[in-house]
Amino acid sequence: MLDKFFKLSENKTTVKTEVLAGITTFMTMAYILAVNPNILSGEGLDLPVGTLMDKGAVFTATAISAVIGTLVMALWAKLPFALAPGMGLNAFFVFGVCLAMDKSWQFALTAVFLEGILFILMTVFNIREVIINAIPKSIKNAISVGIGLFIAFIGMKNSGIIVDHSATFVHLGDMKSATVLLALGGILLTGVLLATKVKGALLLGMLATTIVGIPIGVTQLPHFDFSVPSISPILWQFDWEWLHTAEGVFSMITVLFTFLFVDMFDTVGTLIGVSTKANMLNKDGKIPNVKKALMADSIGTTMGAVLGTSTVTTYVESAAGVAEGGRTGLTALTTAGLFFLALFLSPLFLMIPAAATAPALVLVGVMMMTPIQNLDLDDYTESIPAFFTLVMMPLTFSIAEGIVFGILAYVFLKLFSGRYKEVSIVGYLLAILFILKFIYI
Repeated sequence: MLDKFFKLSENKTTVKTEVLAGITTFMTMAYILAVNPNILSGEGLDLPVGTLMDKGAVFTATAISAVIGTLVMALWAKLPFALAPGMGLNAFFVFGVCLAMDKSWQFALTAVFLEGILFILMTVFNIREVIINAIPKSIKNAISVGIGLFIAFIGMKNSGIIVDHSATFVHLGDMKSATVLLALGGILLTGVLLATKVKGALLLGMLATTIVGIPIGVTQLPHFDFSVPSISPILWQFDWEWLHTAEGVFSMITVLFTFLFVDMFDTVGTLIGVSTKANMLNKDGKIPNVKKALMADSIGTTMGAVLGTSTVTTYVESAAGVAEGGRTGLTALTTAGLFFLALFLSPLFLMIPAAATAPALVLVGVMMMTPIQNLDLDDYTESIPAFFTLVMMPLTFSIAEGIVFGILAYVFLKLFSGRYKEVSIVGYLLAILFILKFIYI
């Protein structure tokens, strides 16, 4: 039944491979269950009670929204991608909207809800699909490489291998730190497992690193509280007062466009990059079932806002599951099942330290480099935009910004070198949109 529904044989995969891939994806993104509630509740910030959201309720909303979005991806789009509330967007929700603009969290949730509705409409009318198909092949290849650099950077940052520095921005972390040494040991172990073609190498590497971290104090054994926090404090909490003033409407448009822009190009970049690496693009260079995949993102965002969490997006950590062989919706179905279990067994999942997920992220970064060999480095109107795409993702900590710089470089170089006919109408429209974004947002 599974083989027929998910077309496992057609995609040259098995139930075992898909399940292992789903577990791997979940373990690399399970951190969101802890991080998202911390950010949206303002953990560590000296704020009056009620300024931000209830931490326990956000945990429940995070898990349920991840289940809903990933199930749509699994059962309808039948692609191996997982969804959850996105990093970066949750920080903008709190620091950009609630604190900097002095808006209520209900106002921010309303913006997320409207974004989800707009995305549904854009998907129904194929607007997002047209944008994906308009991105040049060289930039599509560069997106995969850029995502590889980006997630490797995330893994090194989260484990302390790379730290911030006031003078040089980044710096090598404390090489005597148990966390750093554990992460480096995990990279070495997982690398050996990959080199010797051990099945499930990424997952085994994470499990082994987590276990080794117990006696050295990096992996913290949890307090076992299996109760599920109530979602009622944040469920269906929207604010429509902004409709009564011109200032309120302008503020909503600004916030809405920012959510819309970042989410759209993060999702587009992830779908293109991971699909390119997995050789899932069809002969026309298009992602199979892309419209359904984009609808999963739209539904996840809309339902996430109703439940009480920031924008739900397709996770770049899905690349870890794809690297383990995941090719169908069964991978995503497994990940969705684990997010559901996490509602009741959260202490077990949240004990996995960043040092244990770092090896998977770093080595998936290596795997994502493959499409660089497809770049035409001799044609500077292709190679320069590709370079900007791949280098700006880790440097700006944003997939979306990498795509922006790549598209702008592509359009300007083609235009001013007399090869303007090689750029599609949609390409020119995107360039204009990106310029307006820099001016007004």
